[in-house]
Amino acid sequence: MMQFLQPPGWLPPKGYANGIATRGTQVFVGGQIGWNAQQQFESDDFIAQTGQALRNIVEVLREAGAGPEHMVRMTWYITDRDEYNARLGELGPVYREAMGRNFPAMTCVQVAKLVESRAKVEIEVTAVIPD
Repeated sequence: MMQFLQPPGWLPPKGYANGIATRGTQVFVGGQIGWNAQQQFESDDFIAQTGQALRNIVEVLREAGAGPEHMVRMTWYITDRDEYNARLGELGPVYREAMGRNFPAMTCVQVAKLVESRAKVEIEVTAVIPD
């Protein structure tokens, strides 16, 4: 069971949680980028790469018997903050298609570069499968 942490008087966050308390088996998903299972990029588009990275996360979670509903934390590393903000309207549906309406505690930071030169986004996840 997850307890969403929402301090009294705070406006509710949109698309993420301020914090989550839970107990159970922890699952740590290393940073996933927008390439396929053969480590090949099918697109250089930010939204397409994000969708693939999110689907990759779902596949890794599945290996642990978990799903998006078990996510408690996501960290996004993006290479272009302006593109991220400009394309939020496109990003929402892609996120919900892969993750449903599961919104863990999230952090998003712009980085100068990712290790894979074509990657525009890398996302890591922590999930907890309840006892």
